Amino acid sequence: MALYKGFSTFNRSKKYRITDFELVKQDILNHFNIRKGEKMMNPEFGTVIWDTLFEPLDEDTKNIIMQDVKKIIAYDPRVVAQNVIVTQYDYGIQIEIDLLYISSNQRDLLSLSFDKNAKTMSSNKTIANYTRPGQI
Repeated sequence: MALYKGFSTFNRSKKYRITDFELVKQDILNHFNIRKGEKMMNPEFGTVIWDTLFEPLDEDTKNIIMQDVKKIIAYDPRVVAQNVIVTQYDYGIQIEIDLLYISSNQRDLLSLSFDKNAKTMSSNKTIANYTRPGQI
């Protein structure tokens, strides 16, 4: 039985219901799609990554992004960020987050690409999906 239930029309044809880990990942993606200061009545919600896309990716900028990613993941009590890797590619910033879904000990590697030319974020939702040994 699903612990969390929700709906999403993003990349779905007829099944709009999503549960548990898929719902958590969609909530996290929604958070990353909002620029900090854009959400009415909650200016602290969102990410600063959009504001750093055109900055040089030096150690200070990487640390700012990593702290922001960790803060966004900590905002959701259902998951924990085990590891965060920030890299630069030709047209933006690539972020890989090793997520631990607390209620089932399920881990997932979430890959996010922030593109400065298209001003969009894309994700490869599941690069690796694995459960800790001895956990089902």
